[in-house]
Amino acid sequence: MTALKNDTFLRALLRQPTEYTPIWVMRQAGRYLPEYCATRARAGSFLNLCKTPSLATEVTLQPLARYNLDAAILFSDILTIPDAMGLGLYFAEGEGPKFERPLREEWAIRNLQAPDPHDHLRYVIDAVAEIHRALDNSVPLIGFAGSPFTLACYMVEGSGSDTYKEAKTLMYSRPDLMHHILDVTTKAVTDYLNAQIEAGAQVVMVYDSWGGMLSQAAYLEFSLPYMARIMEGLTREYSGRVVPRIIFTKGGGLWLEQMAQCGTDAIGLDWNIEIGDARRRVSDKVALQGNMDPSVLFAPPAAVAAEARRILASYGKGSGHIFNLGHGISQFTPPDHMQVLVDTVREDSRQYHV
Repeated sequence: MTALKNDTFLRALLRQPTEYTPIWVMRQAGRYLPEYCATRARAGSFLNLCKTPSLATEVTLQPLARYNLDAAILFSDILTIPDAMGLGLYFAEGEGPKFERPLREEWAIRNLQAPDPHDHLRYVIDAVAEIHRALDNSVPLIGFAGSPFTLACYMVEGSGSDTYKEAKTLMYSRPDLMHHILDVTTKAVTDYLNAQIEAGAQVVMVYDSWGGMLSQAAYLEFSLPYMARIMEGLTREYSGRVVPRIIFTKGGGLWLEQMAQCGTDAIGLDWNIEIGDARRRVSDKVALQGNMDPSVLFAPPAAVAAEARRILASYGKGSGHIFNLGHGISQFTPPDHMQVLVDTVREDSRQYHV
């Protein structure tokens, strides 16, 4: 095992002592950076960018060249798995992701199979390996996937949604079919993340972007148990190092206690919950990642710094906090404001780690 030059993020995830609170942000490689936009233009399309390992490596590294971040995250998309299942992913201009063949018929659902990540998702695994080499053990690399429930929603709806009509109709009228989709996607996500770990990902994260739209009963039946199965199936140690696991349910603040029992090492928080309250609720069971409102970054630099300090103070002394936004960074964020956030967290958090 080659030692990481900066393992602060890994230590915080495992609630070990750190010198400061580590920081990375969701979508840190994205459209708010002019260098990303230039690479995206060269790629010709978002999918080409995702499916070309050299370009995915390039954009993954761009925010680390600008900012003193404590982790890199693979540049990819959560919908790579359903695309590999043959649903026909495409991106409509101004409308987001769509599928040519959404799951609406029972025969199609019954025929669903988990793809081999080393075959149908080879481009992602190659990108992980290339990024890992390029990082040269400077900071850890985060691999990720969508949660089974979130993937199932996209697969049934055929696109994003405000009402989730098709997915919820299937869930309540034919729960057996929804559970079948979730069984298949759970295997797919587990295999996919383990392949990323083998290729060089040192942390893995599951994005449950749509879990928060469920009732408590539905979340505890259709979302959390499947993430728990993934946690159980993930490679726990690779190359002599523990591989920490993170789950993030947007809008999931109601279920923190249950999430803390699912086998994860850390829970990502959106901005709807006070991080100090979340810490009291989960005690020392898991680390917490979050949770500044991304819109704060539109405010003047002094306001950005003040909100970062408030969140650090709310979490309080000790390890187990990874500073992040409560969702992905907006494309309209001024890059200089991101610099203020990173610098503030790096310097002002040290008082909580003495």
